[in-house]
Amino acid sequence: MSEKNINNKKQPCGIKRIYLASLNSLSAFKWLYKNEASFRQELLLLLIAVPITFLFNISVLEQVILILAIIFIIFTEVINTAIEAVVDRVGLEIHPLSGLAKDLGSAAVLLSMVIAISLWLVILL
Repeated sequence: MSEKNINNKKQPCGIKRIYLASLNSLSAFKWLYKNEASFRQELLLLLIAVPITFLFNISVLEQVILILAIIFIIFTEVINTAIEAVVDRVGLEIHPLSGLAKDLGSAAVLLSMVIAISLWLVILL
């Protein structure tokens, strides 16, 4: 059996592919900012947290860990929103698995918050 390219269209590669993917990511961030209050709140948290890390007598590594902890919350929020979008795309009818998928995404955000809070407490206390 010979290997055939399923997609016959010529796909961009190299720098052009990275550039186009970056445009898609930027579009996603714009959509998140416009449509997701939790994303805006977490972004505000990041903007507040970064300068706060300079107020403490901590190492650069600890500072980076604290900032990345907040970015991890934003990361899980993006994944959670993607899960919700896919579930809503598949169907708007109420289904236990749809609810479970959304609840699991929400649980991931909660866990990322617990991780972030724990890291901030351990490093600052």
